[in-house]
Amino acid sequence: MKQKMLFSLLALSLLSSQTITAQSAGTTTAKRKLQPADVYRLQTLGDPQVSPEGNWVAYTVSSVDSAQNKRNTDIWMVSWDGKQTIQLTSSPDAESQPRWSPDGKYLSFVSARNGATNSQIWLMNRLGGEGKQLTNLKSNLMDYSWSPDGKKILMTIKTPADTSKPKTPKPIVIDRYKFKQDVVGYITQRNPIHLYLFDVATKKMDTLTSGAFDQRGAVFSPDGKHIAFVSNTTADPDRNINTDIFVMEAKPKAVAKQLTKWPGSDDSPVWSLDSKTIAYLSSASETYTAYQEQYLTIIDAAGTTQPKLLSKTLDRPVNNIKFSKDGNSIAVLISDDRERYIGQFNLATGALTKIAGGKRSYTALQAHSNNNWLASMSEPQLPAELYAVENGVPRRLTKHQDEFVAPLELASVDGYSSTSSDGTKVSSVMLRPANIPATQKLPTLFYIHGGPVAQDEYGFDLTRQMLSAAGYMVVGVNYRGSSGRGWDYSKTISADWGNKEVIDIQGSVDYAVEKGWADKDKLGIVGWSYGGILTDYLIASDNRFKAASSGAGVAMVSSLYGVDQYINQYDNELGVPWKNIDRYLKLSYPFLKADKIKTPTQFMVGEKDFNVPAVGSEQMYQALRSLGTPTELIIYPGQFHGISTPSYVKDRFERYIGWFNKYLK
Repeated sequence: MKQKMLFSLLALSLLSSQTITAQSAGTTTAKRKLQPADVYRLQTLGDPQVSPEGNWVAYTVSSVDSAQNKRNTDIWMVSWDGKQTIQLTSSPDAESQPRWSPDGKYLSFVSARNGATNSQIWLMNRLGGEGKQLTNLKSNLMDYSWSPDGKKILMTIKTPADTSKPKTPKPIVIDRYKFKQDVVGYITQRNPIHLYLFDVATKKMDTLTSGAFDQRGAVFSPDGKHIAFVSNTTADPDRNINTDIFVMEAKPKAVAKQLTKWPGSDDSPVWSLDSKTIAYLSSASETYTAYQEQYLTIIDAAGTTQPKLLSKTLDRPVNNIKFSKDGNSIAVLISDDRERYIGQFNLATGALTKIAGGKRSYTALQAHSNNNWLASMSEPQLPAELYAVENGVPRRLTKHQDEFVAPLELASVDGYSSTSSDGTKVSSVMLRPANIPATQKLPTLFYIHGGPVAQDEYGFDLTRQMLSAAGYMVVGVNYRGSSGRGWDYSKTISADWGNKEVIDIQGSVDYAVEKGWADKDKLGIVGWSYGGILTDYLIASDNRFKAASSGAGVAMVSSLYGVDQYINQYDNELGVPWKNIDRYLKLSYPFLKADKIKTPTQFMVGEKDFNVPAVGSEQMYQALRSLGTPTELIIYPGQFHGISTPSYVKDRFERYIGWFNKYLK
């Protein structure tokens, strides 16, 4: 622990000096390029929580244990004035979900210490000392929160499944409509998620909900009398998105009242400070769509009024709902054309005020005091740190990333807009290697984001910075299907994959070449998930790319029906294959026209990916190998859709750089 505190003090000294001068030698320390091995140095901050009196912020710090080849998470706290930073846990077992007791005397957290099968809630005195185990759960704890009086803890727990491991495993028996999920694996029997009340003094646990349906997103009302939660109580929840907000008294055997009736999705309830109003997110559509936008909505907690949609006319994605301390407004994070800013809706007028924004990305939000907020924010050349946002002005609290960025020269980041062949305006983010003149033409990689409903923002992007450090200009394109430009912009690609997105990416390429930034003879394209899918569409449509890398893509779309986790999307967007085979064949053109692909292409995927299974990458690889087009296939053992093992993350960067250097340099 002393060693980690030393690193924290070192980071503080680096920030305060604002210089790279080696004072002892009187010379300037040379900076270097970002390298794949730097993945072992990068830390990730998360889950910030303001203490009840507002003087401290607890949060998590995830760092890589290179010896164990895994990430470990610890609990830290920083004072609101930013002058004191303290590491609270340092065990080899990960700790997460820090939560302050209402009186501010204790900090609870979740951990599966000492080889425990299930995570437990632990309690730590904020004045110091070791954490003490509070619960002894036999089931999987999903979430928890303190009652306002600090006497009870509301827990969301998944009903235990049969975890016995006989010498010969039992057959996997499936009878559900949706039976696969990445990381989870096969979904067999129903193990409902229910709510429980835990008495801190007696350690007695009372059951609040039961039955066949899940309950989640549970939150206490500030007066402690009620609990709001989310549930889908339709006949077959697998087949729709019909979640609703329910309210019940905070006691056993209380009857839950359904508050919302929208056939779509109502989610993420948050109570007003007077316990009279609930704010939540409501889907734009009442049926399933992969391109959904959610509106900030409020409703009377007693259910006597109709829901009021506050952000519908804004037409931008919102999340992270927080009531202001005076109860007069609601703050949210808003995604808008390469930015993610803090906005605030006035409850009386519905007017929106932009609190803090600019060319940066805010990713977490907590209320502190009137007009003051706690936020997580990253900038193009600085990974996410915690900030106090006071009267709209961000003030940095944490300095964990200083040690990471100090020795590095990072790419400059800018944006540009292009016009597609059909007249659509498209926004892109461009990274140019450090110390390269703006007029110098460069080999250029178009790194395509996944989703597709996501956007490239002016935040720190390790992958694009890594590729740029290898000597490439790197471009991210917010093609149609992306968020940040309105619901129509996102949903226009429904059942028409690989069409408008391809046109938009081509238009961005044309613009970069025309401006003299991109070398037209040294163009590459790369992406993961939907970015990998679009990479396949591009190389089947455009032979000017001299190299490509497709991560977790698809090939014969009909072959994925029942193989991946998107059964709802297939049935609602494409229709069933036996009635709509022409549509499936049309969307499979990279595979069915593989003989048109001349681009040397690298394929990558996680072995256990149930999101976009390996079969798609395998089919595309086999097609190009059969045709004699240069190709290779990399499968990461034991990995899901997101590659998480640190050595594999490093390996992927090395393989990206090696592949593109081979064909573009």
